[in-house]
Amino acid sequence: MALAVALFAACTGSNKSTTTDSSSVTTVKTDSTTLNEVVDTSMSDSTFAMKAAVGGMAEVAMGKMAAGKTKNAQIKDFANMMVMDHGKANDELMGIAKKKNMTLPSGPDAAHQAKMDSLSKLSGTDFDKAYVAAMVDGHQKTLALLNKEAQNGKDADLKGFAAKTAPVVQHHLDKINSIQSSIK
Repeated sequence: MALAVALFAACTGSNKSTTTDSSSVTTVKTDSTTLNEVVDTSMSDSTFAMKAAVGGMAEVAMGKMAAGKTKNAQIKDFANMMVMDHGKANDELMGIAKKKNMTLPSGPDAAHQAKMDSLSKLSGTDFDKAYVAAMVDGHQKTLALLNKEAQNGKDADLKGFAAKTAPVVQHHLDKINSIQSSIK
């Protein structure tokens, strides 16, 4: 239903959104009907930590794969940056989780594993383009996740981690967007 409302609103161009502490109310007005959709924008700190941990581990694993597979120097440098920066962030997140007695996953989830399996079967420019596209998509999602936690998180340590990590991920996104433009 939320998707249908959003798509309809995009088509009609008459969408108004207001935000409260934990939810967003989107009002879509048509010629004869007004639809109100309440969308929960809250996310528990533990959900954030789980998603950030899974994504971070996948970035490191895909970075290692790309560093070994690509012949493109820009992509190789980016992949090595992923291993270093996301490895560091993963260690920091694991430290916060340990301090709070939170158990985080020890490996990527099924979606990230499927993406890695798909990438592993590619080579040459096919691999490069697919890896870069995956990095653009992944960093857009990660940045949104971090910004959401930085703005709405309840746990000060996780909120601080998100706020500190978001600019690094924004830098990664800017870099991979630049790389994507250069390999088309």
